[in-house]
Amino acid sequence: MLRSTILTLVTISFLSFASAQHPKTPSSIEIYESLQKLNFLGSVLYIAAHPDDENTRLISYMSNKVKARTGYLSLTRGDGGQNLIGPELRELLGVIRTQELLAARRIDGGEQFFTRANDFGYSKHPDETLSIWDKDQVLSDVVRTLRSFKPDIIINRFDHRTPGSTHGHHTSSAMLSMEAFNLSNEASAFPETAKEWGVWQPKRLFFNPGWWFYGSQENFEKADKSNMLRLDIGVYYPIKGLSNNEIAALASSQHLCQGFGRLAQRGSQIEYIEFLKGDSLDDAKDIFSGIDTSWNRIQGGKAIGAILNKVEQNFNFKDPSVHIPELLQAYQLLQNIQDKHWKRQKLKELKSIIEMCAGLYLEVSADTYWATPGEIVNLDIEVLNRSNVPVQLMSITNSKGLDIAKDLALAENTTYLFHEPLKIANQQNPTTPYWLIRKGSLGMYKVPESDLIGLPETPRVYELHFNLLINTVPITYSKPVIYRYSKPDKGELYRPFEIIPEASAKITEKVIIFETDKPRDISVLVKAGRDSLNGYVEICHPSDWKVHPEKQRVSIANKGEEQTVTFTVIPSKHQSEDYVSPIVHIGDNLYTKELIEIDYNHIPFQTVLLPSESKVVRLDLKKKGENIAYIQGAGDVVPESLKQIGYHVRTLKPEEITAETLSLFDAVVLGIRAYNTVESLQYKQQLLFDFVAKGGNIIAQYNTTYELHANDLAPYPIKLSRDRVTNENAEVRFLAPQHELLNYPNKITEQDFEGWTQERGLYFPSDWSEEYTPILSMNDKGESPKDGSLLVAKYGKGYYIYTGLSFFREFPEGVSGAYRLFANMLSIGKDKVELEAKMND
Repeated sequence: MLRSTILTLVTISFLSFASAQHPKTPSSIEIYESLQKLNFLGSVLYIAAHPDDENTRLISYMSNKVKARTGYLSLTRGDGGQNLIGPELRELLGVIRTQELLAARRIDGGEQFFTRANDFGYSKHPDETLSIWDKDQVLSDVVRTLRSFKPDIIINRFDHRTPGSTHGHHTSSAMLSMEAFNLSNEASAFPETAKEWGVWQPKRLFFNPGWWFYGSQENFEKADKSNMLRLDIGVYYPIKGLSNNEIAALASSQHLCQGFGRLAQRGSQIEYIEFLKGDSLDDAKDIFSGIDTSWNRIQGGKAIGAILNKVEQNFNFKDPSVHIPELLQAYQLLQNIQDKHWKRQKLKELKSIIEMCAGLYLEVSADTYWATPGEIVNLDIEVLNRSNVPVQLMSITNSKGLDIAKDLALAENTTYLFHEPLKIANQQNPTTPYWLIRKGSLGMYKVPESDLIGLPETPRVYELHFNLLINTVPITYSKPVIYRYSKPDKGELYRPFEIIPEASAKITEKVIIFETDKPRDISVLVKAGRDSLNGYVEICHPSDWKVHPEKQRVSIANKGEEQTVTFTVIPSKHQSEDYVSPIVHIGDNLYTKELIEIDYNHIPFQTVLLPSESKVVRLDLKKKGENIAYIQGAGDVVPESLKQIGYHVRTLKPEEITAETLSLFDAVVLGIRAYNTVESLQYKQQLLFDFVAKGGNIIAQYNTTYELHANDLAPYPIKLSRDRVTNENAEVRFLAPQHELLNYPNKITEQDFEGWTQERGLYFPSDWSEEYTPILSMNDKGESPKDGSLLVAKYGKGYYIYTGLSFFREFPEGVSGAYRLFANMLSIGKDKVELEAKMND
């Protein structure tokens, strides 16, 4: 029963807000809860650095218990994280994590905001973070959010007083929040947003500590809490049939790409928030102490509150529509409120409640899920009034010139269907995340359109406005155009309606490695956004590379279909790295972008347009051994990368790991965090160790100490740590310059560590037995040397290698030195094996 209740809650929540989901059809309980929030005029903003930093327990408590308007400001979109569910990294991972945050907010009841800061990866100190971010721009974005959202209360997830003790992004988020607290009330600070939203002074700022801040639960229990508010966030909501912690667990579990799926908790649980700044508290138990959160807060609000509080107190769960006359009276009074902020926010909430009480169903579905500029699509429009309240549909309009007069009385529970054409503007921009349209910097996204800054996603361009008279009161509801369809095995489904270019193209491989100067064929996929697409493709390439032929014709009959054309690329004679990109010519128009689709069940379908380019690397590379077994971990493109340099790679499932199967391979590569994510791998350890003893090589990539599913990670003792080197340009020193790993079959030099991206490596071992030879030493500025990034041990006839170097980030970027070093790791000892085999023959 509990599972059924939870699933119902999640389903309703998702249907309520997702941009390509079913129009909202809430229960009476949800309408009543919306009324409770309507009658609470107070707001809370939670601030942290990344998706999954937020405390969903506290956000849910503020939204569902306190009934405050609650938001989460994540300074970044989490682009620098890792992906446990797919291959997307960097910008595409940021798109996924953005949608996961929105999914979490749909469950816990919060709203979502961002700044333009780019998550460039782990940072050890806020000084580094704020030197890579544009501090003034990020600060202006925080101030913008304070002025537009106007929170009474700010809660920081992290502490501004402890720089260097945690992720630099974390501390920076708290430091910027502290600075913005007063700046948001100064008209001279960032005057553009002061003019747009007005200045604002939050009342209080808090820090939300946990035991992790104090090092242990024991230390936290002993800590002085005299300046903290104590909140029991384990409260049970009978009206929902769920506790606050159960809702919070569901919200947190939306961060699937970061592996945040977790068990729900029930029962009392205490959360603390430390007072930092602002008005002192009159009541140590009330975060809003001394703040008027009633309708009396705004001039003219008393009369509105009298109406709406009466509706809440006498709410009719059997027939909410009986309250529509009173709600409309309040709606009309709200028109006269002078406070623009509360007028805008409460009109939005009240309109939604009126729509819910009337059981209005307003849907606009296109006959296709995407269209191109200039195309005409057919719309199916459904209108339904499921109450006995008089509702008149006066017209249907949009901002693009559509104006359809209806003047139609909507009979109770009668469906009205309309079919209308919609012409897409000839110059309409394609649908894509707005922060990815312009090329940004390492630390910042570039967003020229200031009205988009801070929004979680790009607003939908095509929506219809339903202009109604409800009990003779004019109200307009806007609904985005969506695509509704069905599948026999899944039932009714929804997708966003997207605008795409008439042509897009991609080279099938993002990194193309040339081991020699021999020519190689590459494939270009051209996708048609419309029917009857005709044109040609050429490849933009470096001057010392050649491509044949110069052009390839493209002719695609049907929209959505693809055509593959093949070009022969002749590389440079010398080692080099550069880029090639396809250019599609359709008439006088040029198209240079790739259409990327992101499709996961827990988030709406995403369409992303990015510049289409592939890195080409003329690589001086030698290798030994041919057949590689790869054991999947948290997800990376290492297998594809090894195939690029000529290895035969087979991905093995844990159940396929047998002595007989392993005997087919020269080496085994373990994916990143394999021992964290594949629990059954611990039972295959002896088979893997036996494989090494018989002459095979194993390369184990990094694991974390958290949830490590192996008692004996390696054949000899090894202790993992959280040591990492985040500066991708940090000096690399050779501890064993004569070791085979640095000399055979490729001579590794300092040049091989140039051009690395995001970091050197992470979670290095801190202790190891004498059987291991440490190969490299490196460290970030001001830190002690870290010697555990690459360890190798002879075990029987083979070699066991453990590495925390971030090959999973370097391979997709085509970093030459990373390929050369990895080839040496796979090749180690192979000459000796070959020699022994010949002698035995």
